[in-house]
Amino acid sequence: MADEIQNAEGAPEATTEGQAPRRGRGGRDGGRGGRDGGRGRRDDRRPRDEDGGEELIEKLVHINRVSKTVKGGKRFGFAALVVVGDGKGRAGFGHGKAREVPEAISKATAAAKKAMIRVPLRDGRTLHHDGRGHFGAGNVTVRSAPAGTGIIAGGPMRAVFESLGVADVVTKSVGTSNPYNMIRATFEALGEQTSPKSVAQRRGKKVSDLIKRGGASDRAAEAEAAATVE
Repeated sequence: MADEIQNAEGAPEATTEGQAPRRGRGGRDGGRGGRDGGRGRRDDRRPRDEDGGEELIEKLVHINRVSKTVKGGKRFGFAALVVVGDGKGRAGFGHGKAREVPEAISKATAAAKKAMIRVPLRDGRTLHHDGRGHFGAGNVTVRSAPAGTGIIAGGPMRAVFESLGVADVVTKSVGTSNPYNMIRATFEALGEQTSPKSVAQRRGKKVSDLIKRGGASDRAAEAEAAATVE
């Protein structure tokens, strides 16, 4: 014989002897809430996995659309030029081609990460000395600058110094406006940068000895040598 029990809303609900009462909406909502809680925990793990990698500054310099005439029409593709850096003296550039723009950018970014070089920086803000780079028809000149100068560069060269972490620099590019040649010439000039510490180690001398030869006094040379980090 059926007995009557009260459900969560107060309405009577019929059940047979020995059978458990049916759960109301509160039970089903509770189960759904548990599943949502599981999804929330998985979402919390993703940022931790992404933060475990190295943070890089990515700059998209140029995208070129190319076409190939085939039977039945034209086939389009895209070429991307990307510069990446950590903002602390390491930078690289890469080139990628694909049928779609996002895939071309991802290929270029992966190539740039593999080709990163380290450039010594003075006080972490500018170059140690002037330099010149040449590639194809591109000729670039880079010069160190005092604090507050900013990045005096345009086009692709600005992306290189922003990703490198340089805050003060003066540059000049002549001969071509091709971004590929300008980027390669800029990295050739940066590859020739040396620090006083590396020069002193190569010559078997002290950093202060090199600074003295520039006309500085002994006390000023010692202070500048102590402040030289790289």
